[in-house]
Amino acid sequence: MIKKTFLGLLALSVFAVSCSSDDDNNTSTTSDLTLNLQGLEALGSDYVYEGWIIVDGQPVSTGTFSSVAFPQTFPVNTEQLENATTFVLSIEPAVDPDPAPAATKLLAGDFSGNVANVNSDNIVVGSGSAVSSLGASTGKYILATPTDMDDTNESSGVWFLDNTNAPNLVPGLNLPTLADGWKYEGWVVFDGTPISTGTFTSAEAADDNATTSIFKGDAGSGPGYPGEDYLQNAPAGLTFPTDLKGRTVVISVEPYPDNSTAPFTLKPLAHMVPANAMDHTVIDMGDGPVETLMGSVTRN
Repeated sequence: MIKKTFLGLLALSVFAVSCSSDDDNNTSTTSDLTLNLQGLEALGSDYVYEGWIIVDGQPVSTGTFSSVAFPQTFPVNTEQLENATTFVLSIEPAVDPDPAPAATKLLAGDFSGNVANVNSDNIVVGSGSAVSSLGASTGKYILATPTDMDDTNESSGVWFLDNTNAPNLVPGLNLPTLADGWKYEGWVVFDGTPISTGTFTSAEAADDNATTSIFKGDAGSGPGYPGEDYLQNAPAGLTFPTDLKGRTVVISVEPYPDNSTAPFTLKPLAHMVPANAMDHTVIDMGDGPVETLMGSVTRN
């Protein structure tokens, strides 16, 4: 009887030690990463945002999200989070077979202590760009329709060029060089409906749809600068040719590839065409509604 009692106590002792060991092993190995970001817009069903920390020079995912309500908190491996030097936010396909970050990186910032102050200029603007921030962008444009032979509809086209010293033309836009994964796009807003003038990466060359635009006339592709003539094939509810006076002209920064027909969040330049604007005369653009996205990322 004594022997059985002793063996029973020994078994209980081993069980207690085992439970204690299990409790130690179950100690949390994750810490919280809290994002508090401003200005993000919903991406739709095809894309999500994904956070990344840079650990020993390598990206480590902190999770994806589609809601743009903040703050949001994510569990991250404690050791990796403690050793992280930088936070990056990218735009990724919702169904993504590639575990690496996409080229469309939107926000970035280095950790100082437990906080990383992130902004779009750190990652959207290309390294070595002569213009260091989207907020430093400037722009000029003219009203003209060089792609047809009719000189009575000149207010139906917009071209981002400076013809002050015509016939010598120079670029109308002074913009940062963008990092991979991004392009510029021009727009004219017709009664709340934005219609693209085309995407481009250089203000010194024609935009990507220069030879394929359905809106231009039939007398060529226009000058070798971004711009558009709205002369034919108007979308439903609009009539071309038109008069761009009173319309808003916008330059946005777009993810590439881009599945949306609407302007992206970043819009460094915008201007309402004056009612008294003269054709073939340079007009200055103003600051756009969203020049920079920013926020803070906290580890604890």
